[in-house]
Amino acid sequence: MLNVPSQSFPAPSSQQRVVAGGRSKVPLKQGRSLMDWIRLTKSGKDLTGLKGRLIEVTEEELKKHDKKDDCWICIRGFVYNVSPYMEYHPGGEDELMRAAGSDGTDLFDQVHRWVNYESMLKECLVGRMAVKPAAPKDYHEEKKVLNGMLPKSQATDTLAREGPSSPSYDWFQTDSLVTIVIYTKQKDITLDSVIVDHQDDSFRAETIIKDYSYLINIELSHAVQEDFSVRIVENVGKIEIVLKKKENTSWKCLGHPLENHNSLVPKKDAGDFVFVSNPEGNFKTSQFQELEDLFLLAAGTGFTPMVKLLNYALTNIPSLRKVKLMFFNKTEDDIIWRSHLEELTFKDKRFDVEFVLSAPISEWNGKQGHVSPALLSEFLKRSSDKSKVLICICGPTPFTEQGIKFLHELNFSKDEIHSFTA
Repeated sequence: MLNVPSQSFPAPSSQQRVVAGGRSKVPLKQGRSLMDWIRLTKSGKDLTGLKGRLIEVTEEELKKHDKKDDCWICIRGFVYNVSPYMEYHPGGEDELMRAAGSDGTDLFDQVHRWVNYESMLKECLVGRMAVKPAAPKDYHEEKKVLNGMLPKSQATDTLAREGPSSPSYDWFQTDSLVTIVIYTKQKDITLDSVIVDHQDDSFRAETIIKDYSYLINIELSHAVQEDFSVRIVENVGKIEIVLKKKENTSWKCLGHPLENHNSLVPKKDAGDFVFVSNPEGNFKTSQFQELEDLFLLAAGTGFTPMVKLLNYALTNIPSLRKVKLMFFNKTEDDIIWRSHLEELTFKDKRFDVEFVLSAPISEWNGKQGHVSPALLSEFLKRSSDKSKVLICICGPTPFTEQGIKFLHELNFSKDEIHSFTA
């Protein structure tokens, strides 16, 4: 449900209606209702005319788009192509044309202040107004938490010239959901390129774009539920991450930036750490030096940090002979990324995955049960007697604690075990 008022709001005597000077609704054509507009915005159709790109719009450029079939309007620094919305606007085309090719913020506040235009027009977003040359040097820093869409910093501009176009992001909300949208400006983005994690009020999304890593790292302003969804619009390179609010309240801001937030850096310069699921401490890639066997034990959402480890290890560790993942879940439906993991076993002969279910259906032919010495002893077979081994484990606290206990019983040392907090 979109965050829009009911037909009885504003009240007939409210200031919003009084200021409008008696403005009345215009009869809409059949098939041009609010629900029809919502269906159109979710159809994947390019409503901006820019094929998913976001641009900085100068005042001169904005003025050029002042016709009904080419109408751009600026509201609070963001520019929207409202041409597709013309026939759906309850106030009629003439009302929108009053702000065509110009800044319509004041006009909007006089007539539509209560409307959640960010949600209504999110698929029509062209970009934001260009920063004027007279802006102070620290302008970029001051604007860091403004809805996520940032003016490009000098560092990002430099990278953009050398590598892919600089990505950006924005966020939108309804009564119950928060959607974070990443505009990669690349058409070859897939789910394999995106790693998403959130725990408590910390949210992190990393997108691999060619040889670069784009990171969003935020302390959310409100709590969200554990489950989330990720959708890729491949033809425009757009990533939509949908979070469920714990409380149906309106957020004033998405949150506060954390380390390396909104950064685009070459993967080789990303530092000496692998980013994982909000661990207590950092995982140093030095642990991978001369590594030959990597074993990953994950339960449920404890799979999240394993994604990054898999990607890094298979890409960057030439000494690696074997990578095995044992993934514990309750049922088959709980196994996330199953098809991607199975596909990876065909693409890379070093990788293998085993699924273990605690409540499988009778037709299940795979392993079942809970973490145990018997399961682990069979799974943790070195490629050679003296091969260098690292075992990473992540899951609910009882799973992790019991798993570590069993690993010690199987004579693996502390240096060969690394645990994450799920």
